[in-house]
Amino acid sequence: MGQQKPGVIFPAPAALIDMPKGYESFFKNLKERIISERLKTVLSANTTMIMLYWEIGQSILLRQLSEGWGAKIIDCLSHDLKAAFPDIGGFPSRNLNYIRKNVQAWSDREIVQRTVAQFPWCSNLTLLKKMGVH
Repeated sequence: MGQQKPGVIFPAPAALIDMPKGYESFFKNLKERIISERLKTVLSANTTMIMLYWEIGQSILLRQLSEGWGAKIIDCLSHDLKAAFPDIGGFPSRNLNYIRKNVQAWSDREIVQRTVAQFPWCSNLTLLKKMGVH
């Protein structure tokens, strides 16, 4: 690596003027496609995360209602999730409470999937606060 070898020339890109006809258009279209696909990936990841949060919130809420689990379960769950997934954020007690409240505000999974999951999580929190769900 970094050594010069006889007969090997470091490849330098050709000047745009030396490229075949249509290259500039080809490159522009390819660049736009990459940007578009990256955006789709980010939006898809956001939707998946919001749906995961909704399912976690629903599970917590159902257990609290059916088995009488109290508020301390949130703190315990937060601790255990952080220990199990130290490299993933999003599981402090405060956020788990918001995750549960999100389900209270949006109990219909279909509505969440079609509408709410299209917004970033921070926008969902802002919406919950504006709705008076604390």
